[in-house]
Amino acid sequence: MASVRTRDDSRLLVVETGAETPLTDRVRELESGKVRSVLDVGTALETLSATEIDCVVTAQRLDGTTGLELLERLRERDPALPVVLVPEEGDEGLASDAVAAGVTEYLPHRGLNELEATIDRALSTGTAERRRRERARQFESIFADPDAYSWTLDPDGRIRRANEAALEALDAGADESRDRSFATLSWWESEAVIGEAIDRAAAGTIARRELEVSVDGGRGTEPRTLDVTVRPVRDETGAVVSLFARAVDVTERVRLETELRQSEELHRVTLNHMTDTVLITDDEGAFTYVCPNVHFIFGYTDDQIHEMGTIDELLGPELFDREALAAEGVLTNIECTATDRAGREHSLLVNVREVSIQDGTMLYSCRDITTRKRREEALTALHGTARELLYAETEPEIADRIVADATDVLDLEASAALRFDTDENVLRPVAASSGMDRLHGPLPTRRANDDSISGQVFLAGEAQFFGDVRESPTLSDPTTELRSVGFVPLGDHGVFVVGSPEVDAFDEVSRELTELLAATAEAALDRVERERRLRDRDRELKRRNRQLTRLNRMNEIIREIDAALVGAETREEIERAVCERLTAAERFAFAWIGAADAAGERLESSAHDGSGRGREYLDSVSLSLDEPTEPAARTATSREVTVVPNVVDELHDEPWRRAALSRDYQSAIAVPLAYDEFTYGVLTVYADRPDAFDDTTRSVLAELGETIAAAIAAVERKRALLSDSRTRLEFDVADEEFVFARLARRLDCVLSFDGGVRQHEGTVAVFVTVDGAPAEDVAAAALDLVAVEDAQAVGDGDGSTVLLELSRPFLALRLADHGIVLHRLEATPETTRLVVDVPSSVDPAASADVVANAFTDVELRSKRTVERTAPRDLRADLLDRLTDRQLEVVQMAYYGGYFESPRERSGAEIAETLGISSAAFYRHVRRVQRTLFAVLLEEIGLPAAPSTGVE
Repeated sequence: MASVRTRDDSRLLVVETGAETPLTDRVRELESGKVRSVLDVGTALETLSATEIDCVVTAQRLDGTTGLELLERLRERDPALPVVLVPEEGDEGLASDAVAAGVTEYLPHRGLNELEATIDRALSTGTAERRRRERARQFESIFADPDAYSWTLDPDGRIRRANEAALEALDAGADESRDRSFATLSWWESEAVIGEAIDRAAAGTIARRELEVSVDGGRGTEPRTLDVTVRPVRDETGAVVSLFARAVDVTERVRLETELRQSEELHRVTLNHMTDTVLITDDEGAFTYVCPNVHFIFGYTDDQIHEMGTIDELLGPELFDREALAAEGVLTNIECTATDRAGREHSLLVNVREVSIQDGTMLYSCRDITTRKRREEALTALHGTARELLYAETEPEIADRIVADATDVLDLEASAALRFDTDENVLRPVAASSGMDRLHGPLPTRRANDDSISGQVFLAGEAQFFGDVRESPTLSDPTTELRSVGFVPLGDHGVFVVGSPEVDAFDEVSRELTELLAATAEAALDRVERERRLRDRDRELKRRNRQLTRLNRMNEIIREIDAALVGAETREEIERAVCERLTAAERFAFAWIGAADAAGERLESSAHDGSGRGREYLDSVSLSLDEPTEPAARTATSREVTVVPNVVDELHDEPWRRAALSRDYQSAIAVPLAYDEFTYGVLTVYADRPDAFDDTTRSVLAELGETIAAAIAAVERKRALLSDSRTRLEFDVADEEFVFARLARRLDCVLSFDGGVRQHEGTVAVFVTVDGAPAEDVAAAALDLVAVEDAQAVGDGDGSTVLLELSRPFLALRLADHGIVLHRLEATPETTRLVVDVPSSVDPAASADVVANAFTDVELRSKRTVERTAPRDLRADLLDRLTDRQLEVVQMAYYGGYFESPRERSGAEIAETLGISSAAFYRHVRRVQRTLFAVLLEEIGLPAAPSTGVE
């Protein structure tokens, strides 16, 4: 812990400008500590850099600047350094600005007579701040204590973390323990007892239980006693955010305490009427006898008093003159101050007498006169409390202050502050003294109505004092040990409660002091409320400005990337453009895109921003997918967005973090490049500051991943049309809900689809060849299915065709989105056979996953390589020259028997089916025929003159 600095050993720096230095002279008059004086801000900052300074005392008027500006610069360097601002002329505005800037103490020149006390308070405040910082480091030391079992828990009792001692004792790994209910550990015989302790801690109360458990001590299980404590951990708002559970083996202590109680019983029978504490020592001051009731004054057990060694440790050195005692034989009414185990000071009257009892030669009898002395000090303590409340900045701080000072000011053991919660209209306890916990227990939350004393006082705005609260008809807890209780309203903020186990403990003076203390707290709460509203408005404005700036920045990046994606013709161009745009103008430190290798064992980089640091980083980290730790590898395995707010977290647990930090990569995000359940890799972005990826940025980058995947899918489809070599995959589909399979089973026929998909708004039209059933029956049955919007029979009898209009997405289109071509689909009453062609640029394994995701039960039957021939190029050329409507008309004519000899259906009949005129039908057919002949003639090298007529 940080040592408490006082003026006697402190190093002070005084900053003031001018020939006259009244402030420096005044500080030096204190004649304590080491005082240095400088005349300007620059020298002051250099001094602080070169010399350890415990407190800075500065004037407001300085050459070229002010004490407030110096304060702001000091706060940037050291937020905990005590600073005392001593303006020549002080006012409320300057005082408010100083408090807002973080001044430790504010004292105008007219109050220089209080400079000594002000510096002492500043030093004390600085020490307290250092202590708060050390507590965090101490927690880790306590948590890792090998002699205790420790856990951190969620408020609902699920384990977040356990120390090595707990894991070893329970023979469990860290992953196995995480997210497990603490109450269900094998140690506990009663899950309810631990569960109740967790509930109490989650409600804000420390819960402690001594439990008998069976522990494996290496020689089989043996009964042990554990002292289990569950403590609430609160955030700055006072809300319980987690729990800290600690179990200590106290088997030996429990045994010793049992023996001690048996021994103490005899002493209590003998000394139960004694009110004074009796101590006997030898000539050297070592204890030879300590009476059992020593704890009434000092709080220690007699064994603990013996462990102190000598009477000087308890009552202080040089308590009396040895020569005077030798001359008189007895010295009476020696007044001294002693501190009990809880840190409370007691005023004592001590009588010392020479004796000869066994090894003892001096007998001390101590009488506690603390109550009498505290009454004299009450008004002085109240003044100090009011001064402290002047600088309090939060409601909990004010509540803690009045509760902590109530014992000194009012000489009452129990005190508590109830805050009015405007969200729920209840009076909620926010601070309570140890005496309140001991005498009454945890205070409940009460509705702000007439059902409770505190509610009545809050609503009426008038204080109530009870000589014996048990006589009140509104008393809610008759088991309380409190008798005298006072309730004083704190304006609109809540109620202040003080009490004592004694009846009629309030006299006229104590009532007045209680109301004065409450009024002082109310004024401080009003001030804090006003300042908080101002701060909240400022923070909200700053938050919105930051959010708008980030949003504009991300929009600019996305616009640039979208423009690059539109112009890119290959996957390599897309990936390279994305990485370059993300790192341009120092937007982010590094970006790269990777995908799993052919074996699926590790990630391989396919594009990055080209920086040397980035290449070095990728070469130095493990991108294995077996045990992924790097963000990109984690996303590749989970297909979820991975965000690392700060790489320093768990720095020594994951090697990639050290590699990233060494290159100033301080936060990272990895997003999957996924489109329609198909993954094209992972985009990973690193920033040179922690917490660079807020919720907005995460959402935008996640959507960007989908956009990139869609762009890659588009270029893959384009390449698929131009690719000659491809892999043909053949599947057996056993999905009873598939439309083709249901129709085949229902009509006991065979349905075949060989291509020809026409897209309409919200639907797709496909031609299906029917074998074994009339086309009209198939069309009628299809209309009963939800997935079929419309159905028409094209041609008569078996072997004819049915035009189905299906709801999107249709399988062929889903496959085409990933560059996969549906080659053939045949459904029989027994099974469905599916054949697809996968271009060389597309991963066959991933393509098989796309097919598998489309059905409930799929089995890959064969895989082979096929080469596309020239007619495929003719088909692509023909498709480029024809419109969707022209293709739809000629398909209907073909499947409807128009081209048969003799014709099965006339052009007029097919036109009626299509809902167009006969002239339009013949025009479309002629256009398709002419285009087909033109493509064929061009292919064999003959000129094909374009039509000059009107069709």
